[in-house]
Amino acid sequence: MKRITESIEVFGKKILFEIGDLVSQAQGAAFVKMGGTEILATVLMGKTEKEAMGFFPLTVEYEERYYAAGKIKGPRFIKREGRPSDKAICNARMIDRALRPLFPEELKREVQIIVTVLSWDGENDPDVLGLLGSSLAISLSEIPFLGPVSAVRVGEKEGNFVLFPSYQERENSNFDVVFSGVKKEKFLLNMIETGYLEAPEEKILKSFDFAIPFLEKLIEFQEGLQKKYGKEKIKLEKEPQDLELEFAIKEEFEDKIRESLEGKDKIERAEFLEELNNQLLEFLKFKFPERISKGLKIFKELYKKILRENILERNLRPDGRKPEELRKIEIETGILLRTHGSALFSKGLTKVLSILTLGGPNDVQLLEGMEISGKKRFLHHYNFPPYCSGEIRHVRGPSRREIGHGILAEKALLPVIPSFEEFPYTIRVVSEVLSSNGSTSMGATCAACLALMDGGVPIKKMVAGIGLGMVGKKILVDIQGPEDFFGEMDFKIAGTKDYVTALQMDVKILGIEREIFRKCLEKGKKARLEVLEKMEKVLPRPNPLSEFAPKVLFLKINPEKIREVIGPGGRVINKIISKFGVTIDIEEDGEIYVSGEKKENVEKALEMIKEIIREIKVGEVFEGRVKKLMSFGVIFEIFPGQEALLHASKIKEISKKDYKKIFEIGKNFLVKVDSIDEFGRINLELVDFSFLKRFKDIKSK
Repeated sequence: MKRITESIEVFGKKILFEIGDLVSQAQGAAFVKMGGTEILATVLMGKTEKEAMGFFPLTVEYEERYYAAGKIKGPRFIKREGRPSDKAICNARMIDRALRPLFPEELKREVQIIVTVLSWDGENDPDVLGLLGSSLAISLSEIPFLGPVSAVRVGEKEGNFVLFPSYQERENSNFDVVFSGVKKEKFLLNMIETGYLEAPEEKILKSFDFAIPFLEKLIEFQEGLQKKYGKEKIKLEKEPQDLELEFAIKEEFEDKIRESLEGKDKIERAEFLEELNNQLLEFLKFKFPERISKGLKIFKELYKKILRENILERNLRPDGRKPEELRKIEIETGILLRTHGSALFSKGLTKVLSILTLGGPNDVQLLEGMEISGKKRFLHHYNFPPYCSGEIRHVRGPSRREIGHGILAEKALLPVIPSFEEFPYTIRVVSEVLSSNGSTSMGATCAACLALMDGGVPIKKMVAGIGLGMVGKKILVDIQGPEDFFGEMDFKIAGTKDYVTALQMDVKILGIEREIFRKCLEKGKKARLEVLEKMEKVLPRPNPLSEFAPKVLFLKINPEKIREVIGPGGRVINKIISKFGVTIDIEEDGEIYVSGEKKENVEKALEMIKEIIREIKVGEVFEGRVKKLMSFGVIFEIFPGQEALLHASKIKEISKKDYKKIFEIGKNFLVKVDSIDEFGRINLELVDFSFLKRFKDIKSK
């Protein structure tokens, strides 16, 4: 088979690209390898054009394979991969956002990109390699493409920026940003994604400056491969203009469109547009019955043109705001009486209700994937039901968009969540979008932050998010529906007063220049501070812990004592759980968490555990309960789970035939620890023999 391998070194890391005819029936394919991590990226284009869909029919799949990490995962009876993990979905969305704007507008065929992780070394993340491989696969194919696109991950090590940081380096840092872009006359930034982030805007801009030379080097490398091995691109024909139809629609509807775009909210505008669309259909059926589809497209382009003219020439946004003006913000907290915390955050017609639920340590989410195995104690889930946008559609599981938006808000809030030692709870926030008109993910970030504070979670700082857009080169703050749909950029930024915690950007053009990026960071900070100020007026600090939240108490014990708390076959721990109605979680290092609805029960259960693990000393006196009668003596339970022996030699005054009469099962006697042998077995002696005289008197009578 024909197989060609080319390599490039970037910041001391060698990246291998292999192409050839191994994936013979795909139109483009590339293997990309860094260290022991390797991916396969393939691209295929449909043979026929799709009908007008309102968006480019591109799908991106990111396939994690357990074999890549040498794992066999899954439940007992199913040992194959199922639905993609949240991380895989976010990786697919990241690749999609970087590539989608680079396909020509004239391309109407369906395109599918599949990235498969073949090998994973636990050090190099395959996500950026997937984007690089996808870009090369498309560049080498006959599919028209305005790339190639390059991408790098920037991290930090010992105060210096590094490229492609390892997982360990990322874990030890609070800086993780992925940049991608294209090179035309100059480098243009077209996508940003962040991981764990706590950084001021100035640092993020410096990291971009650091990344640019390496991004350009990767583009030049791909261009070289394209010239050597690339196929000839198919020719696309532009749809001829229909000047007659354009003129007729403009003359009939231009003034009406302008009227619909002046100072109206989404509902008013939607009603106005619905009436306009009805008029347009009647107009086209009567005058241009053979060109209805084309007429609808021309009307949409005219609407877009007028909206952009209003913003660029008249400084007029659809709802009448100035470019940097926020919509009216309204906030309510504690609106759901029985939940652990709740908040409603409204910006104009965008309204998000977030609900907090606190659970014990046993409620953590167990993660078992190709890359990640562990526990997750802070979760944010985002729901976008059909009614929030005035639509009727099937309600199924969470969409990729819902998962992506939920993870974005989760990333924004994670840096301010208290540690498990400070706040030993599992934390779940669900954001329900009640009404949508743009920036719902940032609305969810604000609402979720307020819900956490309402429920008493001691977050380190308050977090807010804001969405920015761009028309022409004019930056718009707090964008809404049409500005997002007809604009060039969607720029989401969230953080505290001091630093950014999440950043996500995608564009509908080739990319943005550095100066635009700088201005977005600057304007985003100003708007974020304004939102934070309004949030702080409503809820300046976290409330006391919700009375409905479970109570969690913590105890650290010697790990060698764990077996005593559990008891033979789990009998001791199960008895405590059953008696007090609590949940007990024991970690391997000896950390014990007791949680339950009633504080007094949790405290009693913890006291019982303390009794079990207490160090017993010779001479201590207990009120022991008779548990068993043996031929060699009596077994007492001196406290829950702890047994001790009163040997027959210590009670010679009592004959063995009288044991059952005196030492009734369940009866209590004062006993003292006489000795503890080398195996930890406790030997007792009786403290009070007065009962013996009474027994003898009764017996003699």
